[in-house]
Amino acid sequence: MFGTSGIRGPVGEDVTAALALDVGRALGVEADRVVVGRDPRESGELLTDALAAGLRESGTDVIDLGVAATPTVARSVGWRDADAGAAITASHNPAPDNGIKLWQPSGQAFDEAGRERIAERVRDGVADLEAWDELGTRTTWDGRERHARTIADAVSLAPADAPPVAVDLGNGAGGVSVDALQELGCAVETLNAQPDGSFPGRPSEPTADNCASLSALVANTDAELGVAHDGDADRLRAATADGSFVSGDELLAVFAREAASPGDTVAVPVDTSLAVADFLAEADVAVTYTPVGDVYVAERASRPGVAFGGEPSGAWIWPDQTLCPDGPLAACRLVALHAEEPLRERVAAVPDYPIRRESIAVEDKRAVVDRLADRITAEYDDVATLDGVRVDLGDAWFLVRASGTQPLVRITAEARDEERARDAFEIARDAVAGARE
Repeated sequence: MFGTSGIRGPVGEDVTAALALDVGRALGVEADRVVVGRDPRESGELLTDALAAGLRESGTDVIDLGVAATPTVARSVGWRDADAGAAITASHNPAPDNGIKLWQPSGQAFDEAGRERIAERVRDGVADLEAWDELGTRTTWDGRERHARTIADAVSLAPADAPPVAVDLGNGAGGVSVDALQELGCAVETLNAQPDGSFPGRPSEPTADNCASLSALVANTDAELGVAHDGDADRLRAATADGSFVSGDELLAVFAREAASPGDTVAVPVDTSLAVADFLAEADVAVTYTPVGDVYVAERASRPGVAFGGEPSGAWIWPDQTLCPDGPLAACRLVALHAEEPLRERVAAVPDYPIRRESIAVEDKRAVVDRLADRITAEYDDVATLDGVRVDLGDAWFLVRASGTQPLVRITAEARDEERARDAFEIARDAVAGARE
């Protein structure tokens, strides 16, 4: 039921009000107070109502944030002394999807044990329903102002040094970024700022192709950099002053280098570029690899000596602040870094290795990867199965893994040489084709 980023799928098929009610009842078994918020998708209203009904039936009080960024929801669990949080969101997925992601008071998403505990109760119909006069309450609270103030206070930036910024909100819930950046003294120009869960301005995922308008805006105005969020603002991507869209690996390297000190470790997923490890090694900073998914990066980032966690997809975690990926915090951190040294110059210092990524739609992603794993393990010596199948070819590597949120098999291949990267990618793609037969 739960993937790497909670429950997620098409509304009316995988994600229904009945499911949200059951999740509310299951969560209500262990929680006396729960914070709930949603992204702008219209389906989120009925899913929030259903989840809240299941919680209240269990005697659990609900604090409803309304439309709110997922990091606002996650942080509000601790701020409101709640036992858990629930974000009704499909994050960067397309408009027909929605989902539920659960949060702990630390700001960390429910771990595997927590997700399985809720899933088991849903499967078994376990609930602890109260009588009519013992139902939980439902109150509203707006956490946006506190979130903006908290992240602005966490960033050192003199108003005189604050650069002008273009912010592409992707019609999502990330308006808190604008509030925080303006509080820091930035002049902000927005794109797709009206919340709209049909995402009319651009697809929700902030990729280079989807954010072409942001790149053009930055290149042709006084903005010194641009930032973009997905629908629930847990992700952030960026463009430099000339409109160049920064790759996720480059941004990961920049954030990690600034956050970590010599001897520290940075948590990154197994699909991260070699360039990140090489760049950090120059500063005596090590990397530790996790399965793909911000929940796994957050778990590793919670350990001693891990100064930062990040994913090339755009999830950034500063464990000294919170264990949730916080796109608005990342926006403010990036602006402060740019004020000290332009983002374009920081990115230029990161090695540029050829890396290829492709997603292939399949009907049974797990079965395909399992069949491929058997064949690859028999054929190659250096194979890791931390998440999917990762093969080290010595001068190159490739990874094949099942998406945690969509019916896709994802391929990543990299080398320090273009021709070798192409060869590694073709090996991986041929292996996937063989496993589909």
